[in-house]
Amino acid sequence: MARIPDAFIDDLIARTDIVELVGARVALKRAGREYQGLCPFHDERTPSFTVSPAKQFYHCFGCGAHGSALRFLMEFDRLEFLDAVEDLAKRAGVEVPRETRQRNEDGGLRRMYEVLDEAARWFRGQLAASRRAQDYFARRGIDAATQDRFSLGYAPEGFDGLRNALGTSTEALRLLEQSGMLARSDSGHVFVRFRYRGMFPIHDRRGRPIAFGGRVLGKTTADGREAGPKYLNSPETALFHKGRELYGLWQVRQAHSKIPRLIVVEGYMDVVALFQYGITTAVATLGTATTPEHAELLFRNAADVFFCFDGDRAGRGAAWRAVESVLPRMKEGRQAAFLFLPEGEDPDSLVRKEGAAGFDARLSAAVPLSEFFFSELSQDVRLDTLDGRARLAERCKPLLAQIPDGAFSDLMRQRLGELCGIATNAPAPVMPAVPAFARRAAGHAAAPRRSLVRSAITLLLQNPALALALEPPWQFAGLRQPGVELLIELLDHIRAHADVDLRAGNLIEHFAGREEAVALEKLALAQLPGEAATWQQELFDALAPLPRQTRQPRIEELMGAGALDETETDELRELLRARTRD
Repeated sequence: MARIPDAFIDDLIARTDIVELVGARVALKRAGREYQGLCPFHDERTPSFTVSPAKQFYHCFGCGAHGSALRFLMEFDRLEFLDAVEDLAKRAGVEVPRETRQRNEDGGLRRMYEVLDEAARWFRGQLAASRRAQDYFARRGIDAATQDRFSLGYAPEGFDGLRNALGTSTEALRLLEQSGMLARSDSGHVFVRFRYRGMFPIHDRRGRPIAFGGRVLGKTTADGREAGPKYLNSPETALFHKGRELYGLWQVRQAHSKIPRLIVVEGYMDVVALFQYGITTAVATLGTATTPEHAELLFRNAADVFFCFDGDRAGRGAAWRAVESVLPRMKEGRQAAFLFLPEGEDPDSLVRKEGAAGFDARLSAAVPLSEFFFSELSQDVRLDTLDGRARLAERCKPLLAQIPDGAFSDLMRQRLGELCGIATNAPAPVMPAVPAFARRAAGHAAAPRRSLVRSAITLLLQNPALALALEPPWQFAGLRQPGVELLIELLDHIRAHADVDLRAGNLIEHFAGREEAVALEKLALAQLPGEAATWQQELFDALAPLPRQTRQPRIEELMGAGALDETETDELRELLRARTRD
């Protein structure tokens, strides 16, 4: 995939009015030079969410959510990076630049999206024309509104219906096969994949059909069994990877601006039935175990995730595979729990018997991840013996090591220590650093004076245009001091994009995913004293001493080196003269 130029991303963020973007989704009120509102990323009653039009940056002092307009779209609308870029570009009336090769590739993918959308509409039409298919969904209690919400359809009998409807040209047949709608026999014969099935379109994060699931509708063999597999899914294609997608997630996003929880079930009908009964947070894996990609997608959309599995051995095995995918992502207050279903029941049948209230009651009694974790690992262990406790500890430790640092990790280690009677050496909780301005406002003692490098970086974040008054080469480039490389990269990046009205949001987005981003985000929140007109001189004052700090270590290095060649002697002589001038 072609990389979108950084310059385009910077320009796109600069073109976007972050107050307008956020304000369309969150009620904001002006508070001085910034705007405030209730954070959309956690529950709160007192506003701690701020949006700065000057910095093109948002931050929540409650949960720590922060970023640029691009980051906000990704987190609030739960878009992938490229989708968020395309959304902002559409708002700004510009086209995302791509190489010719990539544009051609995108054109092929676009035609696949179109073919799958046409197929979904054709299946919908076939449902409307089939009394038998309508009767099936009616027997399952799925009303017309829910059928519309999930775009349910019907694939009739026959090998050619869809093919004849969507085109029989060489190009049309190629696209149908590439999108998984046609299959090829061992002899090379091409035929329609889905026949005599209720159709469940699988949508991507933008609501586009990318694949289908088909449920056979009562057709039986001579011995009374259903003909063919009960459920048939699209094969993996350029658009569809079953280990990365969740059925129903698009519908959940449409039902909730902020998803309170996600319930993971196994089947399409489970999702549809739960929605029918008002439980509009259900999704399903697509005939596969919970993958790390599934876990990441689940937690990206909700902090609380419930997994529903059968209570038999297979169901508990599936639950354990979910644990393995979830553990490395248990951070920032996330929670996971497991609902094990009674024998012979599934979410579809349970919600019909017990209603939404009964199903919610079962969820309330779900087994927390921590309890299931230790229960499974200690099943064949005698905790009343030293050997048994040692075995449990050895089983647990490599898995616990996968949990990100934080309260959950500390408490899991503590629990292991309680079960085994051993010291776990859990690290002491680390309190978040409080910005200097916040400490002063709260009456705390003043923080130690910031380093000159840190001050320069803070000033550049407040007003990136300050860098345009400086000229390279940077005389302090050789200074061995924390933050110098970051400062130089900031200066170079700003000067390389002099034609863009860069703000703090742009710079932080440039460093997204890098370790430096955390420090930059904290510095961007600083409220500098004085007027903006004085910041240029403050930047000069911060940078001026740095070359002197650079010279002294080099002088000491040369003077301690013994015999110097002519070049080194000249360098030392010049450094000493410069020190005298200082």
